[in-house]
Amino acid sequence: MTSDAPHQKAISLLIVDDHPVVRDGLRGMFESAPGFTVLGEAANGGEAIERAAALDPDVILMDLRMPGGGGVDAIRELARRGARAKVLVLTTYDTDSDTLPAIEAGATGYLLKDAPRDELFTAVRAAAEGRTVLSPAVATRLVSAVRSPGTPGNEPLSAREREVLALVARGTSNREIARELFISEATVKTHLTHLYAKLGVNDRAAAVATAYDRGILG
Repeated sequence: MTSDAPHQKAISLLIVDDHPVVRDGLRGMFESAPGFTVLGEAANGGEAIERAAALDPDVILMDLRMPGGGGVDAIRELARRGARAKVLVLTTYDTDSDTLPAIEAGATGYLLKDAPRDELFTAVRAAAEGRTVLSPAVATRLVSAVRSPGTPGNEPLSAREREVLALVARGTSNREIARELFISEATVKTHLTHLYAKLGVNDRAAAVATAYDRGILG
C-alpha cells in the first residue's frame, strides 16, 4: 500500500481582485506550484463574502480598493460571520488608512503586490496556519502606530497643543488659558478642537484622561 504521509493537504484559495489580469496571474502562479489549489475568484468584497461561504477556502487573497465592495468591509463581515478562512491582504497600497483598518478588521497578513513569488507562497502557507505575515513596509507602519502616543491618524500633538492640554488638566478655563498663553479665546478653542481630533475624544475630561493614559501628560 502506498503511503500518503509525505503529501500534505493542498491549501485551498479564493482570489479576490477587481482586475481579471491580476486574478489570472495569481491563479496561474498558484496552480503551477505544488501544495495549492484555487477554488475560485471574486471581483469585489461582496462577491468574496458569497464565494467564501460557498467554497470554504483555507486562505482568501484579498485586494482592498475594489468597485462594488472594498476589502476591509469584506474582511470585517467575514469575521462577523465566523468564516474559517484566513485573509491575506494583497494590495498595492501601504498607507496607514489602508493597513490599520485591514488588520483591525481581522486580516491575518498584509503583503504588497510587488512581493516575490516565493515570499507570497510562504505567506499563504503561514496564513493557513494562522500566523501573521506582514511586508516590511507595513510592519514598520504598524509598529510606529502602536508606539506613538498620537492617534489613529498617528499625528502627534504640537508643542502649543500640549501647553493647552496641560492647562486644561489643571482645570484652567479657556479665558484663563488665553490670558496665560497671550492668545485669543478663539485660538484656544481651535487648539482644543485639533487636539480632541488627534486624541479621538469629544470633551476636556476625555482629553485629559486619554492624555494621561498615553503618557502625554506625566
